[in-house]
Amino acid sequence: MAHLEGTLLAANLRLAIAVARFNHFITDRLLDGALQTIVRHGGEADQVTVVRVPGAYELPLAVQQLARSGRYDAVVALGAVIRGATPHFDFVASAAAKGLADVSRETGIPVGFGVLTTDSVEQAIERAGSKSGNKGEEATLTAIEMANLLRTLGE
Repeated sequence: MAHLEGTLLAANLRLAIAVARFNHFITDRLLDGALQTIVRHGGEADQVTVVRVPGAYELPLAVQQLARSGRYDAVVALGAVIRGATPHFDFVASAAAKGLADVSRETGIPVGFGVLTTDSVEQAIERAGSKSGNKGEEATLTAIEMANLLRTLGE
């Protein structure tokens, strides 16, 4: 029986990160976690392309263009959608999640999903590097592992 899985080595991967500016006090922390993760796993932060978009709603289009470019083995999407008093949260969070999943399936390029969807600013802070770890790190690890797995499957 063959058992295949991706490694967590970033050394030979071409990576891009799309990060939303909206709620930048959170997304900047997610980006820091993502870049530190790449370095910890053998990659070089200065070799990563970072693209900033206005908000989480715009992430799927930017990630799609990065994935279609043929220049990247994986793309990480980082954003923070914090619930407010209107249904706007539901529309933005849903569009971002579905759009990013669609990009990965359509292009065959792994997309690390690092878009926080929280009920409060406190929850977002917890997931951006305090109590609950850094979801930017987790999304980056997923992207690295999937990029390496797809390389293995392609061999």
